[in-house]
Amino acid sequence: MSADSTNLNNKAKAQNTFDAIVIGSGISGGWAAKELTEKGLKVLMLERGRNFEHLKDYKTTSKNPWEFEHRGKTTAKQKEDYPVIHRGWAASEPVMDSWVNEKDAPYTEVKPFTWWRSYQLGGRSILWGRQSYRWSDLDFEANGKEGVGVDWPIRYQDLAPWYDHVEKFAGISGSKEGLAHLPDGQFLPPMDLNCVEKDVAARIKAQYKGERHLFIGRVANLTAAIEGRTNCQFRNRCWEGCPFGGYFSTQSSTLPAAMKTGNLTVRPFSIVTKLIYDKDTKKAKGVVVLDAETNQTYEYFSKIVFVNASALNSTWVLFNTASDIWPGGLGSSSGELGHNVMDHHYNLGASGQVEGYEDKYIFGRRPNGFYIPRFANVGNDKRDFLRGFGYQGGASRSGWSRDVAELSIGADFKEALTEPGGWSIGATGFGEILPYHENKITLDANKKDKWGLPVLSMDCELKENELKMRKAIVEELKAMLETSGVKKINTWDNGHAIGHGIHEMGTARMGKDPKTSVLNANNQVWDAKNVFVTDGACMASSACQNPSLTYMALTARAASFAVDELKKGNL
Repeated sequence: MSADSTNLNNKAKAQNTFDAIVIGSGISGGWAAKELTEKGLKVLMLERGRNFEHLKDYKTTSKNPWEFEHRGKTTAKQKEDYPVIHRGWAASEPVMDSWVNEKDAPYTEVKPFTWWRSYQLGGRSILWGRQSYRWSDLDFEANGKEGVGVDWPIRYQDLAPWYDHVEKFAGISGSKEGLAHLPDGQFLPPMDLNCVEKDVAARIKAQYKGERHLFIGRVANLTAAIEGRTNCQFRNRCWEGCPFGGYFSTQSSTLPAAMKTGNLTVRPFSIVTKLIYDKDTKKAKGVVVLDAETNQTYEYFSKIVFVNASALNSTWVLFNTASDIWPGGLGSSSGELGHNVMDHHYNLGASGQVEGYEDKYIFGRRPNGFYIPRFANVGNDKRDFLRGFGYQGGASRSGWSRDVAELSIGADFKEALTEPGGWSIGATGFGEILPYHENKITLDANKKDKWGLPVLSMDCELKENELKMRKAIVEELKAMLETSGVKKINTWDNGHAIGHGIHEMGTARMGKDPKTSVLNANNQVWDAKNVFVTDGACMASSACQNPSLTYMALTARAASFAVDELKKGNL
């Protein structure tokens, strides 16, 4: 090679070299970019999907319902092209462009698995339900005490200051309840329960002697303005993108903070196919990127890599970083990479009618509901299954769209619809799934995506513990509603395919021992200490609370550790 060619190659490599690379731009990727750039690192954020700009790309958020071509429904063509999204409530005209093209990016289901993906800048941070709860030592200690999976290498005290840190920036509204197993946080003022919810909450508290609680959800919607963001307007159209920045997303929060530093480079349409592993240093040197638009391949280099592509895709990247040292991929030395898939099982609950509030009505469209925290296997409550569940729900009056079976079409029918209907209340349960080694993902060598890359194969299912828990979820909710005076109670259990809870966890778990885990207590891959995984892949158990706040805290904690280690020369 000539000297000129060498100089050109060196120049190109210098242009493609950063202090840190962040793979993924969702909730955890956005936090990684913010924390690392604010600490002075030059960071490259790689997003496999399209660019998606705050405000400009919120195409539907100001439309009236009658301005949608299909009045909010999806088309027959969309039902054909997006069969997975149509398995549940996620198929809605305003957000169909935010879901992954399922023909371009398929996956294999050995057992039914519902995987809702959003490949765009911000990922599912635009679409998430925003419920934000801390874990406690009841959750972090459960594996070790019960001999399930592996013990977490951290405890609540390790994460508490980082929960504080991320809550203050993200903006979490909620009420302080003083529950040891659901710690209070740095909250903005809580939203209000409505009149029916308040009365049901009081009756539950009295009936169960203060051992069960119903209070307003802890949610990443602002009830007071914080820097650069306006408080929530109670439009309840969050997943179309909020032009006020009224809820936490990458676009409204972490990305602007990272860009403000001048240290962030964002590259969309960049599929990271693998990490570049250096056998001599036993570290990653960078990543290989396939341009999703041009099919060109590029290499980018860095001192550290944060893998935040979402739980299953992060492990897909590690799988693809196979070598003669680890044929199963980077992080596979323990035999646990791809195993211990978890989610929260739901699709079950109860609802009924509430009498005596016909002179009351609701104001606005509150983007939040009530929460009933876990009580099973807490304190003196003992069950024939491990772990527990919580409920999310709400009470409301039906509006003009309700069915009035007693009236026929005509003047009486129209007149009846000008008055609000009766009150109803309902909730759905969210249960913990244990980390089973046999619940796993693997690469399907026989099936490729649009870009010729191997796809994931899902082999996961609920087991006896979860099935026992599901019976209790329905029975306990029905009993609580009955004791609160709710009438005509209807219960349901529609079954659950893992993934449908949209809380995928596991596949690259944290642990104390490199022989039984993929990551250490600081989210470093045991096999490459400059590679950090801080999204759902790192979870050693699933608890029953929504996990995103914990991803944020783990990411901020790992980023601080990584920068300290860089300064010490350890990475």
